[in-house]
Amino acid sequence: MATEGTKFQINYKLSDGTLINLYAASATELEAGLADLAMNAANIRATGSELVGKTNYTPAPTVASVAESFNATPVAAPAPVVTEGQAPTCKHGNMTFRTGTSARGPWKAWMCSAPKGAADKCDPIFLR
Repeated sequence: MATEGTKFQINYKLSDGTLINLYAASATELEAGLADLAMNAANIRATGSELVGKTNYTPAPTVASVAESFNATPVAAPAPVVTEGQAPTCKHGNMTFRTGTSARGPWKAWMCSAPKGAADKCDPIFLR
């Protein structure tokens, strides 16, 4: 069940209608959950097959296939925890601290110094 700390939610619906929900508070936790699902996919299919007597299940998605469907790269390590006083770096150099207001309210984040629209621009690190 999603909690206040849930940032990521992935739902799978198997061919027999079984729902599998994965909730995570961080990208690292999401990746670990996807890896756990992939490792247990055979057990999930076998259990479903035993319960409904069917054997025509499609394999559970892998971390790579889920990432590919979102045009994303799996996260190898969590983003560094930083505060306003610490300037993190990315592969493009020092990140820039920025603030603003969106429809959800005020925000503050460290932004990659790569040019706007660059294909390899790093994700911002948002602060709470």
